[in-house]
Amino acid sequence: MHYQLVIFDWDGTVMDSADKIVKCMQLAAVDCQLDIPSREAVANIIGISLSPAIAKLFNLTDQQLVARIVERYKHHYLNSDQTPCPLFPGILPLLEALVQQGCTLAVATGKARRGLERAWDNTHTRQFFSYSRCADEAQSKPSSDMLEQLLTESQVPIERAVMIGDTTYDMQMAQTLGMDRIAVNYGVHQESALRKHNPVFIAESVAQLHQYLLHH
Repeated sequence: MHYQLVIFDWDGTVMDSADKIVKCMQLAAVDCQLDIPSREAVANIIGISLSPAIAKLFNLTDQQLVARIVERYKHHYLNSDQTPCPLFPGILPLLEALVQQGCTLAVATGKARRGLERAWDNTHTRQFFSYSRCADEAQSKPSSDMLEQLLTESQVPIERAVMIGDTTYDMQMAQTLGMDRIAVNYGVHQESALRKHNPVFIAESVAQLHQYLLHH
């Protein structure tokens, strides 16, 4: 296939975690006596690193309050909320097929390293990914920093790499570099917003993504 390095966003692209993220953010707002954000508002900041995402969501400049919300969000995510976070149907066969085709797989995520490691362990997917960059290792999306680091580490030329994600932040960081990008519209951002960043393909399902990647 054309692509040697296939870079995946995690939440909303590989893992169906939006419901849990929304629920935990709303619980954190209650704990901190803030107005409870709507599902749409929380969905709009999924993909950004946690602290800047919270500052944007609640329109805050008080970093102590941001840190408090981060702490409560993490508490609920890890300890109290039981909302399931399954892989999207078809993801495992896709990862297996890409590896069998000789592709190198990577992750560029707004999760912290501990969060990604935990997700890998819970889904038994660690073995598929050769490289990864997390929120505590690079500038937050939509900066292209994560992708630049992955290209440098993997030594794959940019024309042989593709970024796959469900948010405009994923599309923006790839567009900044001139990297091919594939949008998936089964995540949190609307197709109309994704389309503005000129993805080479928009997949309505993992099955469509699978077919496109293995035939292009």
